[in-house]
Amino acid sequence: MTSAEDELVIAERQLCGLVNGLSRQIEEHVRVRATKLDLTGPQATALRELTGPMTMRELAERMSCEPSNATFVIDKLEKRGLVERRAHPSDRRAKQLVLTPEGEALRERLLELLTQESPLAGLSQEEQGTLRDLLLRAVPGGGH
Repeated sequence: MTSAEDELVIAERQLCGLVNGLSRQIEEHVRVRATKLDLTGPQATALRELTGPMTMRELAERMSCEPSNATFVIDKLEKRGLVERRAHPSDRRAKQLVLTPEGEALRERLLELLTQESPLAGLSQEEQGTLRDLLLRAVPGGGH
């Protein structure tokens, strides 16, 4: 390997470590904020990602988990009256997940809490946009 190739390998390894570290910080941030609302981290993630009616499969993709895990999370949120399963308008075999008014209100409170002391707060809005754009290039289809 040439010196340039060595540097590239080191840079990629460092970048992977930084992205992994940021991911852990964000997960911990979500978990801590979720407990303030009597939610688990995965429940908070589900509420954050439920931006409108969607199927369980769509939610699982947004949560980066298996549909069975998303189902477990949604079952708990449904028992709390935060989410409803409704008939899908164009696929009679599927159900759509929809936030109830209580779920929408809790989601808004969660989003407010998540912006407080965020791991990304040290970046300007422009820098966050640049990071988002770079990550979208690195992770195709990751932008929902």
